[in-house]
Amino acid sequence: MTGTPAPDGPGGAHGFPAAADGSDAVPPGSWSAGPPMVWQQPEPDRLTRFVLRLHARSPRWAAPLAALGCVGAGMAYALVSDPTTSDPDAPPSCLLKLTTGLDCPGCGGTRALWYLLHADLPAAARHHVVFVFAVPFLAYLFVAWAGKQAFGWRLPELRLSSPVIGGFLAVWLAFSVLRNLPWAPFTALYV
Repeated sequence: MTGTPAPDGPGGAHGFPAAADGSDAVPPGSWSAGPPMVWQQPEPDRLTRFVLRLHARSPRWAAPLAALGCVGAGMAYALVSDPTTSDPDAPPSCLLKLTTGLDCPGCGGTRALWYLLHADLPAAARHHVVFVFAVPFLAYLFVAWAGKQAFGWRLPELRLSSPVIGGFLAVWLAFSVLRNLPWAPFTALYV
């Protein structure tokens, strides 16, 4: 085959010139005429197999109990550390506030939790009003999920549509920006 056209046209089988060795030349990045590639799932490693076995053998209430333990640990940290009594000259623990002096979207959340745990709602809202607003919804979502997982309870679902979640995130972003503005009345939001 020295320069003779392929049977299906002026070029090779794909409309491209035939290669010098007689095979069809397919440009890089184009589809090949070979069989379709079949993706094979890799064999899980030892840690993945262990976690999958543990998940298969664990009781239904294990995940809610683990999540409750994490939430309880966060509450215990807030109670033990008492974030409301830090020295005025102490450096902030938030990396963004330490480097830029700006309040991050979560700044004041630990103090708000501490005040919520002490039933001081106005002080909690003063430190992070969006967090205080979200806590009852998050608590209900957790109780509904944990009750269904552990005991099969069917509590009424709290259906949050994408626009509602997007609106909440937009309010949180606006709050995060407004609390950093250096003019009154926004300076009252600075923590």
